[in-house]
Amino acid sequence: MTAKNIMFQGTASTVGKSVIAAAFCRIFKQDGYRVAPFKTQNMALNSYVTGEGGEISRAQVVQAEAAGVAPAIDMNPVLIKPTSDCQAQVIVGGRVYRNMSAMEYELFKPALMDGILASYARLAAGSDIIVIEGAGSPAEINLRERDLVNMGIATRVDAPVIVIGDIDKGGVFASFYGTAMLLEESERSRIRGFIINKFRGDPEILAPGLRMIEERTGIPVLGVVPYFDLSIDDEDSITERFHRTTPATATEAGALAIGVIRLPYMANYTDFAPLENQPGVELAYFQTAREGYRPDLVIIPGSKNTAGDLQFIRENGLQEWLAGYHASGGLIMGVCGGFQMLGQRLLDPGLVESGRAESEGLGLLNVSTTLFREKVTTRVRASVLDLDGTVLEMLAGAPLEGYEIHMGVTTPTGEVRPFTRITERMGRPADLPDGCASPDGRVCGTYIHGLFDTPEFLGRLLQLLLNRKTDQGTPVEAIDYKRFKEQQYDQLAGIVRNSVDLGRVYETIFKGG
Repeated sequence: MTAKNIMFQGTASTVGKSVIAAAFCRIFKQDGYRVAPFKTQNMALNSYVTGEGGEISRAQVVQAEAAGVAPAIDMNPVLIKPTSDCQAQVIVGGRVYRNMSAMEYELFKPALMDGILASYARLAAGSDIIVIEGAGSPAEINLRERDLVNMGIATRVDAPVIVIGDIDKGGVFASFYGTAMLLEESERSRIRGFIINKFRGDPEILAPGLRMIEERTGIPVLGVVPYFDLSIDDEDSITERFHRTTPATATEAGALAIGVIRLPYMANYTDFAPLENQPGVELAYFQTAREGYRPDLVIIPGSKNTAGDLQFIRENGLQEWLAGYHASGGLIMGVCGGFQMLGQRLLDPGLVESGRAESEGLGLLNVSTTLFREKVTTRVRASVLDLDGTVLEMLAGAPLEGYEIHMGVTTPTGEVRPFTRITERMGRPADLPDGCASPDGRVCGTYIHGLFDTPEFLGRLLQLLLNRKTDQGTPVEAIDYKRFKEQQYDQLAGIVRNSVDLGRVYETIFKGG
């Protein structure tokens, strides 16, 4: 049969469209349907490399995992990765197109529609239901003329729309009403229902408001989803995880403290989700030097503007803090852009990422990085090399599985040791060094994102940290993050299934109700 579809739009950004869409991907899968997620355009620094070697938003990866299908380029044909307040790298069909200003991209958008529709058609050919996610709000009337992510795509693929509002922020009824009234009648007629998200309290209190919004708009409220605390990957700057306070040390007895520097252009913070959910680990994000803060491990994450984030580290006193932390015996790890920052120099002769052709690194690893326009996007398997005689020696042989997303080539400038060896790239055998470690192993870096998802590697790393901290010798059992995520998706689906009129949702999909 021809694939049916349903689209989730929102009254604004951050209302929970991505997570609600993921919930319905899992619900439809549980009910026996072949499901695929789809978002024409996503703006995010959190990205992922598919099995085809293309780059897409992490939000669509979450939805694909919830749907039980492999992430694919067609699920997110256009990805925008900001490099500054007014410039972004535009990725089309999983590959870098070029950097554009906001106005350049706005004028470029109409040229993307044919490719977007081709991606949708390929997904529809192998699916029963396409779950489409919008972006921001369909009532952004200044963008209506060239819209390709809200009503613009809903009209092209004839999708019924459910609008999500976040009651936790306040003003949800005004947001629903304003959204509906600012749309053209042809657009408004596509809205089949509202869903209120993130409600705390007794739903009966909402009854008068629900009746009134239905009377004023003629659009039914299909459900009220309660506020919940699940570990589902969310979008970049809106995540609540960054509001964690920074402890001076791990407060739980025998716990490990891990600190991640929160960079302005931090990319792929989902790398650290396994650490956030690992029992016995207290992970915190921090942006300024804090006296007395001495975690068991400091991680410098990836970045979409490595030179700019290096400047941020210096301006916030973190370079001196890192130097002192390292001198006192601390362990530092860099991932992708963080690995590049740890070196002596960062060269950007083509101004690929910023306006700086050369930047001084943090000087903690004897390496130098040169940025090139060609972007490496690969899935890899690797294992940690023999680091005998260093603090990392118990990691030797630990397997890793993840992906590379970078535009730089890093080369040694002095004494360093390779950190891992890539044994498989894009499903083919390989024998390539990756990353570097200092001679004593207390500073290391890698280009592999997702490395903490591998339980054996994570378990050994945590055991190493615990052994350095205590003589108790307590064995560490690392979280199986893949299994953990499946449990979270099932819980998410259960919450949403019990909170909405699923019969009316199915009626909307299959009968155009």
